[in-house]
Amino acid sequence: MIIPIVAYGDPILREKAVRVPADYPDLKNLIADMFETMYHACGVGLAAPQIGKPMRLFIVDLTPFADDEAHAHMKGFKRVFINAEKIEESGEDWKFNEGCLSLPTIREDVVRPASITLAYDDENFNRKRETFDGLIARVSQHEYDHTEGVLFTDKLSPLKRHLLKGKLNDIAKGSVEVTYPMRFPLGVKLRR
Repeated sequence: MIIPIVAYGDPILREKAVRVPADYPDLKNLIADMFETMYHACGVGLAAPQIGKPMRLFIVDLTPFADDEAHAHMKGFKRVFINAEKIEESGEDWKFNEGCLSLPTIREDVVRPASITLAYDDENFNRKRETFDGLIARVSQHEYDHTEGVLFTDKLSPLKRHLLKGKLNDIAKGSVEVTYPMRFPLGVKLRR
């Protein structure tokens, strides 16, 4: 089932998400719905707060990047991250143009460290600890931030955020064209 994505301005995107208990009802179905929602919106990552659930859960599928020969190693990189904890960020900072399904029409260069080490539960609640590099680290950092109530625009300079204020207000009001269902906090409740 495709779930509407919560747009910028909704308070849930600013909340620190809560841990997911192992007995959370219908978790497997929720994860399947999140993947279906993400694919429908042409995304490579989606966090539970983006669908209105304040849970420490996010998904990543980097297969679309694998079309490029330089990123062939990403083919089949599909993960479910439950109750993720950031252990360490390391490596040289690098810039990459990011976007977000909750902030349609906005793409900006964001500086992040090259590597991240996360401890997390997989979809079967097996605890894992992995270090990710490059684009895998980038997308994982972006989605992890959602569970902390942080948006990629928070990582921009104050001047850049000021310049984006009008676009951000338009998103909150639903004054943007989108190709997937969204829930806008200050405008139309559901729009496709």
